[in-house]
Amino acid sequence: MTAWWWILAASAIAFATKLAGYLAPDSLLDSPAVRKATASVTVGLLAALVVSNAFSSGQSLILDARLAALVAAAAALTLRAPFLVVVIVGALAAALARALGVLP
Repeated sequence: MTAWWWILAASAIAFATKLAGYLAPDSLLDSPAVRKATASVTVGLLAALVVSNAFSSGQSLILDARLAALVAAAAALTLRAPFLVVVIVGALAAALARALGVLP
């Protein structure tokens, strides 16, 4: 199969999944068990995304300036800074860590 067939298959699966969500009855989606499960899955997926983007490079784990950016952004979030400020603080922390050679 060529890449285009895989792209079409993935698109069809994504469309079918979204359509199934629209067709699901409200009584199923409003149950406390489903609400708790969806909240847990969302937090888990977000945490996995942050960790994989912050500590991976190819197939290996690496600690570099992204660690400083993550710590600084977490500190800014703890202080309830606006999102734009969090992004700027993280970028500045990464730039400073690279400039000082603290982390590669």
